[in-house]
Amino acid sequence: MAKIYLLEQLVQEIKTNPEKWRPLVFTNGCFDLLHAGHVRYLTAAKLYGKTLVVGLNSDRSIQQIKPTGGNLPARPIIPQEQRAEVLAGLEAVNGVVIFEETTAIAIIEKLKPEIYVKGGDYTPESLPEAATVRSYGGKIELINVEIPSSTTKIINYILKFGSK
Repeated sequence: MAKIYLLEQLVQEIKTNPEKWRPLVFTNGCFDLLHAGHVRYLTAAKLYGKTLVVGLNSDRSIQQIKPTGGNLPARPIIPQEQRAEVLAGLEAVNGVVIFEETTAIAIIEKLKPEIYVKGGDYTPESLPEAATVRSYGGKIELINVEIPSSTTKIINYILKFGSK
């Protein structure tokens, strides 16, 4: 799909066509089971700049950061290629990059987005990427989540009521 990039491809595309991409807004996450809260969040994020690039945690990185055990199944539920395709299909998203690390620091260092956006459930102090964004003069914006939902809550609901 045209909006899904390898990091080096996207870096080159932005370098070649900065007027098309900048100011660049960047966010990242797992986006395992896409829900209305995600769509509203991404739509709001795009308003901060000309383009929105989403850093998508790879399957391997999600396995390192998301809890399993008890009644929770191994994550992710949806494979990375499918998650990337769904994100790329959203009107607000201009590019998707899958990354292997547990944080987006390496992508931010290469893309240098003017605006780094995360959900309002974070604080600048709790973001491992904050120092990197500030190091080159980027701004951090937090967006309040309009629909308080989470993939983990959705999975728990399905597990609780799906077998009845």
